[in-house]
Amino acid sequence: MNTYFIAGHAKLPQGMAARNLYDSLTITLELDFKYGVIVEASCTLATEHGREFIRQLLRGHCLKDGIGELIDRVQMHYRGKAGQAIQAGLKDVYAQFELVSDN
Repeated sequence: MNTYFIAGHAKLPQGMAARNLYDSLTITLELDFKYGVIVEASCTLATEHGREFIRQLLRGHCLKDGIGELIDRVQMHYRGKAGQAIQAGLKDVYAQFELVSDN
């Protein structure tokens, strides 16, 4: 297997449907070991459409290039209430990536 799994978390804002299921948003990524490219992504948004949208938004990005482009993508393309939580979750997952990639 040439991939590994990593997760990041962030608090969800009040008034979101997903808050009825989860207190926090979780973003999970499957990354290519060699290049740090996002092979697959998921998150705990309440709707399938929202989860699929985020998956498409994140897939293919190389975390070795940093997190700035992904944050920009979320700000540009995701206009739901969870935008800040998604950005915070990405920052958390990137911090986990940096810990793993330094070893």
